[in-house]
Amino acid sequence: MAKISVQTEDFDVALESRQIQGDNHEIGAIVSFTGLVRDIHGSNLKSMTLEHYPAMTKLELERIAAEAEKRWPLEGLSIIHRYGELFPGDQIVMVIAASAHRDAAFQSASFVMDFLKTRAPFWKKEDCDGENEWVEAKDSDEDATKSWDS
Repeated sequence: MAKISVQTEDFDVALESRQIQGDNHEIGAIVSFTGLVRDIHGSNLKSMTLEHYPAMTKLELERIAAEAEKRWPLEGLSIIHRYGELFPGDQIVMVIAASAHRDAAFQSASFVMDFLKTRAPFWKKEDCDGENEWVEAKDSDEDATKSWDS
């Protein structure tokens, strides 16, 4: 069963990786992804605020994790997503997938991230020099998610 956490606190990727491995000697691959807050448009991003509805978010992350565990033979899966006010360079999301083989670990981590970007109910607002703007979904993220249907 996946470990899922939605939190304001930062996380330690190395610690999370050690915890997912534990004493499981059937794990042959651990793949981790860490997303960071970045200023992608050179717009002087001061901060990004993420909002969510806790019960709704938890259910959707559990659904995404369950789908990944159904598609790939995973030995462990961990998803951490932060909310609240974050600043450029802050860690915002982490996915760790563990499996006996690297292919399942890579694919499942990529799958989870694609679905987090498009299906997880988080709303992002950027503060760029005092101008607050909600971040729109990208067509490329939606295309990546659709690619898993084939």
